[in-house]
Amino acid sequence: MTICLVSSVSVAGERTGAEVVKNVTCPYCGLLCDDIDVYLEDGEISRIKRGCGLSNAKFVSEADRIESPAVREGEELHEVSYGEAIERAAEVLREAKRPDCYGWSSCSVEAQGLGIELMKEARGSIGSTSAVCHLPSVLAMQDCGAPKATLEQVRNRADVVIYWGSNPVEAHPRHFERVTRRADGYFVKGKDRYIAVVDVRETLSAKISDEFVKVEPGGDYEALQAMRSMLQGNEIEADEVGGVPVETLGELLGRMKDADFACIFWGLGVTMSGAKHRNVEALTSLAKELNDYGRCVSVPMRGHFNVAGFGQVCTWKTGFPGFVDFTGDEINYAPGENTSVDLLRRGGSDAMLLVGSDPAAHFPLRAVKRLREVPVVQVDPHPNATTRFADVVIPSALVGIEAEGTAYRMDTVPIRLKKVVDPPEGVRTDERIIRDVMGAL
Repeated sequence: MTICLVSSVSVAGERTGAEVVKNVTCPYCGLLCDDIDVYLEDGEISRIKRGCGLSNAKFVSEADRIESPAVREGEELHEVSYGEAIERAAEVLREAKRPDCYGWSSCSVEAQGLGIELMKEARGSIGSTSAVCHLPSVLAMQDCGAPKATLEQVRNRADVVIYWGSNPVEAHPRHFERVTRRADGYFVKGKDRYIAVVDVRETLSAKISDEFVKVEPGGDYEALQAMRSMLQGNEIEADEVGGVPVETLGELLGRMKDADFACIFWGLGVTMSGAKHRNVEALTSLAKELNDYGRCVSVPMRGHFNVAGFGQVCTWKTGFPGFVDFTGDEINYAPGENTSVDLLRRGGSDAMLLVGSDPAAHFPLRAVKRLREVPVVQVDPHPNATTRFADVVIPSALVGIEAEGTAYRMDTVPIRLKKVVDPPEGVRTDERIIRDVMGAL
């Protein structure tokens, strides 16, 4: 870790001495910006340099923290020792016939690996938050593959970039700066790239791009298949497809076809609408077919900073990218049956271990109602909607700020996370907590 002393100006304008930790990786979104300078005063983070608004909120904000382990007795949570909370968590898993584990996208890969081993011991199932975001991407790429590239390759070579169903200005604020519009590569200047946004509404990303193509809600699949058909030399006998004029689709296709290096970044507007995984299958197939004319790649815009990591770790350990069930003699991989939402909706799980997630705020109502009926163990730095009815609550350290570890960027490049400050007194890392639960189990 590189630490040096600097002279900085405080808010009041006084000269103060502060430590600065350089080249810190931001543990917020899947872009994993690794050029953040973090300034420390009296052992606490005072400000950061080069971070976006989301990054600043992660490092500097005074968000509520879970201060101590707690166990529910009746309607109230009561503070207990760390050891007692670990024993109660192990008891919940031990007594369950089919425990389920969900979250993991805001943890290190080291903790994720231990979580998979824990659920093997508990004979349960495990999955990540991609169940409600990029699971269709995983399914589609298993079916048909996808031409991919690193973000550095895109920055250095891409002269045509398409953001389809994604809004990086608000979801990944430095994506334009580090990868496309304002990023100069070895072979292409950022200002010379042609950037188009395809979405159902004109987002902030669309406003600062070269072209905005408005597709009707649920029309992505038809538009993508029409472009694939035109690429094969077929004539579309319609004025518009998916709400987009055929002429516009043809012009967009022509730019991609004539590009030296084109890249399609896709987001939840593709994965969570209409045909879902078939949308992704059509998009990645279009990218593959464009390689007959030039170079074209596709990259998913992953949300949580290590949601891509869970898929990597689970594949190492089980042969499958997630949503695996260890209740039988063999590993069962069934994404349409083994996601936490599926299990809860049909009453298939009788206990939940939640690590770095808030399903009460994001799951369908039917799944949340079932979640309230089963024992819940929550491991998280911050209180949230799920904390209100969790049976065991264990505070954890912030990975990339209070604990080191490894994470995978949206293009599946592993990045090391640093520890910048100490966690609150008595707070352990996710890795330590899961290891201790395994020991107690």
